[in-house]
Amino acid sequence: MGIERREEARFCFCLFCLRFDHIRRRRRRQQRTVISSSCFKIPPIISVFVFMLLMSSPVFPATSAKKIRRDHHVFRPQEETNKMKLVKAHLMKINKPFVKSIQSPDGDTIDCVLRHHQPAFDHPKLKGTKPLDPPERPDGHDEGEISSENHQLWSLSGESCPEGTIPIRRTSEQDILRANSVKKFGQKIVRPVRRDTSSYGHEHAVGYVSGNKYYGAKASINVWAPRVTNRYEFSLSQMWLISGSFGHDLNTIEAGWQVSPELYGDNRPRFFTYWTNDAYQTTGCYNLLCSGFVQTNNRVAIGAAISPLSVYNGGQFDISLMIWKDPKHGNWWLEFGSGTLVGYWPASLFSHLRDHASMIQFGGEIVNSRSWGSHTSTQMGSGHFSGQGFGKASYIRNMQVVDWGNSLIPLSNFKILADHPNCYDIKGGANRVWGNYIYYGGPGKNPRCP
Repeated sequence: MGIERREEARFCFCLFCLRFDHIRRRRRRQQRTVISSSCFKIPPIISVFVFMLLMSSPVFPATSAKKIRRDHHVFRPQEETNKMKLVKAHLMKINKPFVKSIQSPDGDTIDCVLRHHQPAFDHPKLKGTKPLDPPERPDGHDEGEISSENHQLWSLSGESCPEGTIPIRRTSEQDILRANSVKKFGQKIVRPVRRDTSSYGHEHAVGYVSGNKYYGAKASINVWAPRVTNRYEFSLSQMWLISGSFGHDLNTIEAGWQVSPELYGDNRPRFFTYWTNDAYQTTGCYNLLCSGFVQTNNRVAIGAAISPLSVYNGGQFDISLMIWKDPKHGNWWLEFGSGTLVGYWPASLFSHLRDHASMIQFGGEIVNSRSWGSHTSTQMGSGHFSGQGFGKASYIRNMQVVDWGNSLIPLSNFKILADHPNCYDIKGGANRVWGNYIYYGGPGKNPRCP
């Protein structure tokens, strides 16, 4: 018999032979019979096909499926499940029931929440209280001041929140998952804080006054869309009201605009607020992401995108901000735009700022993560140095402070400081139209800032 025929014989498959073999095992005393002639032979190609068919039978996937299920549990450990539970619980806490929701062109959802249901009243010191009536504005505040109308993208559709409600940007599951932790969501990174140098990658170009008691501040801040190179960095322009030592008891109130991919999931400049009474350790947060700030306005959404924006060598747009201490109740009120009261920070939130601020700052701040081993290319302001001037560099104009008599006054003993002037710089000045002003900003990484 040739080799090919012997190979064919190996694949001989006979149902009758198999059945006979089965009977033989049960009846050992039966005479062995060989019925080779009844077998039929399968050609080699069909034999291979049968072999492959057997190897792909459901027996094998059954075993693999068990393995896949075990691997699936490794891929999603119990810690991940617990994290998602925390995320959902936190969303339930900060996303309050609403009477209306509005879709913004940038993808945000704005919820209209009853004023007395807002997050502020979850704070132990504010439970059971109600929003206060507007206070008296500082003397010298020009109600008829000509300024750009304040716009936010969500309101361009013509929709608005009903009276008795406030607009709140809805927080999504993705927003929280981008944060370092659920517990720290909406808070700044804990870091040592100093007014005269950068710390933990935070770099500044600011103008400031200190040495007196300050009861508020006002300024118009030029709005741009600076490039932020990664989600762990941000770029902002704002004013700070500061009191206490630059240690663990620092109190701050902050407001302005910021680009923060981690917090918002995009690169749009957004109106923001912040507060802390322990140097960013455990208290305070951005916007309304924790209890504290009491909003009273139904037209401004804190954390929503600003529109329009300034254009390099083209039209310029700025937002007017004023923060001042109500002489009657002691709370710190915020005005955004021309005469639009947003709400207030209750004095009870603070220790040192319960009385007054000891320093006022105006300017820009970025985070430099040095993710590629060199200085970041995240821009501050317009992304151009101060020397380029109007239409090209970012500015803050009409900077004033509020004195003990609730009057707006010009700055005195004004100083400027840039942590790394080769990366971001600043220059100040004063004139009859703009009062005290600064130009500031820069591109970050460049030949002089490696």
